[in-house]
Amino acid sequence: MKKHIVLLPGDGIGPEVTGEAVKVLRMAARCYGGDIEFQEALVGGAAYEAAGDPLPEETLDLCREADAIFLGAVGGPKWASIPADKRPEAGLLRLRKELGLYANLRPVRLFPELAGLSCLRPDIVAQGLDLLVVRELTGDVYFGQPAGEEVRDGLRHAFNNMIYNEEEIRRIARIGFDAARQRKKRLCSVDKANVLASSRLWREVVEETHRDYPEVELSHMYVDNCAMQLVLRPDQFDVILTGNLFGDILSDEAAALAGSLGLLPSASLSGLAGTGGAGLYEPIHGSAPDIAGQDRANPLAAILAAAMLLDLALGLKEAAKGVEEAVRLTLREGYRSADLARPGEKTTGCSRMGDLVADRLE
Repeated sequence: MKKHIVLLPGDGIGPEVTGEAVKVLRMAARCYGGDIEFQEALVGGAAYEAAGDPLPEETLDLCREADAIFLGAVGGPKWASIPADKRPEAGLLRLRKELGLYANLRPVRLFPELAGLSCLRPDIVAQGLDLLVVRELTGDVYFGQPAGEEVRDGLRHAFNNMIYNEEEIRRIARIGFDAARQRKKRLCSVDKANVLASSRLWREVVEETHRDYPEVELSHMYVDNCAMQLVLRPDQFDVILTGNLFGDILSDEAAALAGSLGLLPSASLSGLAGTGGAGLYEPIHGSAPDIAGQDRANPLAAILAAAMLLDLALGLKEAAKGVEEAVRLTLREGYRSADLARPGEKTTGCSRMGDLVADRLE
């Protein structure tokens, strides 16, 4: 049966890396079997320019009917001065909320070929880096109400509400435990329970959920300690489960340990695989408007996000493994995008990198 994928190229380098991901998806379908059709729609700044809305209703309707959604990137300084609800990022936040995409999966792996790019000491790198951040995506301070700005006693005050209910915590905890069950069976729940009431509820509900997963080892860590431990001993982590704000920060830190944001994919899901609802797949990097249109972007994060799409959305696990191996082989042969190249090394353009991965997949 034909699978329908909605493409949201977005802004900056988004269209470039999306094009390379599509190139690899088409090759994967040809090599491993699968019938895929693509439909492009507007989101972010591009949508605001065309329709006055960073998430037009037409785009949202297409996404609701899709088998999967692939996003390039949104945002840029061009739209920094427009009203907050019209900025590109507002469209992405609303898309997550409207589709109920509450579970964000961010795998972080250090490719051996790129070990020299990690900011970690060689002895720490030698221990390996292979972890998964499971981040709650539709709660916390990003969506908590009330939120806003007001004048009190002549002074401007701004406020956001860090709020979770127990079911929001329980459903993301299940995602985390299920992921750990399929990996090394270790889950570290990250919070700030010594200070925050919302974190104390988080810890209680995670403990309750753990009763259904006795085979998974559960530990707890405060977010500040976790940030430090990621640098000191990242090999101690398998699955990190955390809330929206903490997950945003920690997953970017972990990405830096892997050498570049240009290598890290992510998936945002509305539940466990096979339970219905389109997932959103994207590289975690931004729109990088300073290099847009110059064929300098690194498409590997987008290509690896396409591998996650093949696995989690389409059930083509062998195709997903094939894409990952094609990326490794391309790196092993010495090809580097500008963000991965050391001084003096020749760089490979965005389009050429996509060709190389597709060729090795074939």
